[in-house]
Amino acid sequence: MEKIFDTLIESFITNKIGIADDFLSAALSGHLKDNLIQLYQEQRLQKAGLGNDSLIVQDQLFRGDVIYWLDREHNNSFENEFFDLMDSFVSYLNRSCYTGITGYEFHYTMYEEGSFYKRHLDQFRNNDSRQFSMIMYLNADWQVIDGGELCIHQDGKAECIAPQSGKSVFFKSSELEHEVLMTHKARMSITGWLKI
Repeated sequence: MEKIFDTLIESFITNKIGIADDFLSAALSGHLKDNLIQLYQEQRLQKAGLGNDSLIVQDQLFRGDVIYWLDREHNNSFENEFFDLMDSFVSYLNRSCYTGITGYEFHYTMYEEGSFYKRHLDQFRNNDSRQFSMIMYLNADWQVIDGGELCIHQDGKAECIAPQSGKSVFFKSSELEHEVLMTHKARMSITGWLKI
């Protein structure tokens, strides 16, 4: 895994956007996708909001995804395998880059057909604990016509990234505005933040 971690970190250092195509194995990605679909079918995902704690608001004209927060206490073996992977990555990141990350939070994300998330930053105005944003995609056989690209803006340009299964994207939460373009079929991921 350290080779994949290095790919993610080195591309981040080079371009401020880390990308690793096989961060999640095909098997783990498939199991997590199955979990997400089951939770969605059971109507256990909630509309995502804007802001945090008492400041949270819901605005489907700004973002249209639904989410389910992950927690080891759910005792799902595949989600715990994902957490083990994140523990390894955070440990490696702290050893190699002295980032001082002490925790993280992740949720499943489902963008239903026709939904999107307008341009934004991931760090709250009243809380700077989120240091790095991470997205891991769960979409097999994604095509250009499916839309749903993550577009990250820097220096007047946008880098658009297809949400292919297993791929991870990594960037500073406070620095890069980004958006999710309208998706033309269900788009699934695990999204979260590394925190201090």
